[in-house]
Amino acid sequence: MSMQTDVQASVPLTATGQFTNQTPTALARARVKAVYMVPSATAGSVVFKDGGSGGTTVITLNTVASATQPTYLIFPGEGVLFSTNVHGTVTNVTSTTDYFG
Repeated sequence: MSMQTDVQASVPLTATGQFTNQTPTALARARVKAVYMVPSATAGSVVFKDGGSGGTTVITLNTVASATQPTYLIFPGEGVLFSTNVHGTVTNVTSTTDYFG
């Protein structure tokens, strides 16, 4: 088995919606490898769903209450698989960027 190395970055998501690539076209099936989040002054979260806003919750990431403390998380292995698309519900987060393949 070979490792996947064609990792790309999404357009930063600043409000609830679909993550897109740089074209921007909504991400379809993808493996999210890492996430970069810039929190606001109030603690918040990003809820990642597969299948749109009403889809299955795959990951919930909480942020600290600090507009000066961004968070970068790398997911183990080949990342987290989203079979349909990647949707983010953003609460008190300035922006979040996915690194996917």
